[in-house]
Amino acid sequence: MTDVVMADTLEEAAALTPPHRTVVHICTPPQIRLGVLERLAGLGYRKIIVEKPLALDLVGLAAIARLRRSRGLEITVATQWLHSDLTRRLREAVDMEEFGRLRGIRFVQNKPRFTRSAMVPDHPTAFDVEVPHALAVVLTLAGGARITGASWADMATGRFRLPRLGRAALRLEHHSGVRTEIDSDLTSPVRERRITLEFERATLTGHYPCSDTDHTAQLRVVAEGRDAIRTVFDDDALSAFVRCTYSRYGRLPATRGALPVQVEAVRLLTEAKDLCAAGEREATQREEAQYEETQHEETRHEEERRVHGVR
Repeated sequence: MTDVVMADTLEEAAALTPPHRTVVHICTPPQIRLGVLERLAGLGYRKIIVEKPLALDLVGLAAIARLRRSRGLEITVATQWLHSDLTRRLREAVDMEEFGRLRGIRFVQNKPRFTRSAMVPDHPTAFDVEVPHALAVVLTLAGGARITGASWADMATGRFRLPRLGRAALRLEHHSGVRTEIDSDLTSPVRERRITLEFERATLTGHYPCSDTDHTAQLRVVAEGRDAIRTVFDDDALSAFVRCTYSRYGRLPATRGALPVQVEAVRLLTEAKDLCAAGEREATQREEAQYEETQHEETRHEEERRVHGVR
C-alpha cells in the first residue's frame, strides 16, 4: 500500500503527518489510555477516536475530562451502533410514536469469547466488553436512567476461571418511564446481538450484524391489527461511524457528537460494577459468618461430648 506512512514512534509520526490535520485512532485498552492521550496531546494531536468504554471508572473519567478541557481534545468513542441503520429505524419508531409510547427495551448480546479473554486481558469485567455498545443505544433511545439491578458471573472452562468475565446483566429505569434489560453472555455457544422494543401497540425486534463478514441487519415488526413484517437490509455501522466522525472533525468547530452519552454510560457502568462488588463482599461476609457459626457449633458439641464422657 503506497499511501500508508509507517512510523516507529508517536514522535516520528508527528514529524511525518501534521498533528492538527490528523485523526488518531487509539486501540489500547482503557487501563493505559490516559498516558497515551497525554503523549498525543503533548505532540499537538487534537482529533482522537478511542475504543469503548471511555473509562473504566469515575476516577479515570475525571482524569480524561481534565485533559480534554486543558488541551482542547476532541474525543470520540467508537460505539458504532449509534450509526447503525437499524438504530436509526428504531429511533424513528420511538420519535414518531406510530405504535404508541415506548414501554420497555431488552438487549441481548451473546458470543463465545473464551480464547481472547484468556490470551488478552484487556477488559477487567464483562461489563466493559459488549455492554457499552448496548448502553449507548438504549440511552439514545430512551434517555437518562438509574440502575435498578446488576450482576456478573465468572468465565470458567476445564482449564481456567476468569473472574467477572463470563456474563453481565444490567437493569435500568429511565427517567422517561421506560424499563431496560441488558444481558451479555460471553460464554454463549452462539453469537447474537438482538434488541427488542416493546411499544403500546407493537413489538419491534432487531438483529444487528454479528461479525465483520456480513453487514446485514434484520427488523421484525409485530403490530396490533397488522401482519408481521420482516425486513433485511445492509448495515455497515462501523464504516458509517468513521465517515460521520471524519466529517464532523472536518467542520470548525467540531461538535461534541455522542460524548455526553458516553460519559453517562461510564457513570452507569461504574455504579453497576460497584453494586456487583458490594454484593460479592456481602456474600463473602455471609459465608465467613456461616463458617464461624458452624465452627462454634462443632466446638460446643465437642465440649458437650467431653463432659458426658467424664460423667
